[in-house]
Amino acid sequence: MRILIVDDNKTSLKLLVHLAGKIEGCEIVAFSTPDEALGALPDIDLDLAILDYQMPTYNGVELYTEIIRFEKYAQMPVVFVTADTDQATRMEALNAGAIDFLMKPVNPLEFNARVHNIVNLARARSELQKRAEWLRTEVEKTVKELREREEEIIHRLTLAAGYKDPDTAHHTLRVASYAEAIARELGLPDELCRDIRLAAPMHDIGKVAIPDTVLLKQGKLTEAEYRQMQCHALVGSDILGRSHSSLLQLAAEIAASHHERWDGQGYPNRVAGEDIPLAGRIVCIADNFDALTSERPYKSAWPFDRTVAHILARAGSQFDPACVAAFERALPKIRAIRDEDKALQEKELTLAEKYREAI
Repeated sequence: MRILIVDDNKTSLKLLVHLAGKIEGCEIVAFSTPDEALGALPDIDLDLAILDYQMPTYNGVELYTEIIRFEKYAQMPVVFVTADTDQATRMEALNAGAIDFLMKPVNPLEFNARVHNIVNLARARSELQKRAEWLRTEVEKTVKELREREEEIIHRLTLAAGYKDPDTAHHTLRVASYAEAIARELGLPDELCRDIRLAAPMHDIGKVAIPDTVLLKQGKLTEAEYRQMQCHALVGSDILGRSHSSLLQLAAEIAASHHERWDGQGYPNRVAGEDIPLAGRIVCIADNFDALTSERPYKSAWPFDRTVAHILARAGSQFDPACVAAFERALPKIRAIRDEDKALQEKELTLAEKYREAI
């Protein structure tokens, strides 16, 4: 426990230091002028201040007001020592945050009793702050661990979704990156943008329930097969929505809504406009962009500019106009994401070829 004592009267200062020094566990930091005290701050740790009220340059209240400008001393209790019995003086001190008063000449027994009680109070407050900090740290640690487990679950589910088709794995990760870029251009909070990136790869998790004859068909789907494929949105929502995890709940929301349309002509629930969850509206654009710019067994990949024009033209019908505007602002980032993924796939293909040659 460190006690700051400031008194411009050397005799009074010596007495206060002597009396405070007799309190067990207390270390005294003493100054004879306010300027000296302020010059030493905030480099020293303090728990309690005992300040003379009548001093040159700064009176005790003015000195304390300057001291608590430093954040580390903002909650430090203060005792004023004064010979002034005027009520206005006491009110000024109380308004400044005084916890107690000592009258001059100081009575040693009274000083010991009052300051001892205040020291115990300060110690209890310090202990409470330490416990609160420990609790805060433990809560943050636990939340971080839970979050890491959620992210691990999502990563594993994403791998499972792409197990049958290697191209799906790249598709889901590209969609996630595109969605994050759009979300950031919408001005969404950083944490939500990150959550959308983490949750978006599971938008097609429901395809695990689709028969391979449909899912891996090398050609255009029949009307019946297309309706069967549409079921993946509700299946994905059902798989993910049973979790209590907020991240998996977001993933379920995206799975259920990323094929809805702004005009209400989408599936599976034919909701429209802002009734479609925002994350679903964002992923809808990201998913369509990637589907159009990717080669599929039944179609060639569209050029980048043609795909952009297609999406811009459908603002207000298929897509949320605000999300389309954010998509347009994000195009430099989206192009960079696509180029990076293309380079990665080429590298993977080269490594695979070298492996086959080696065996």
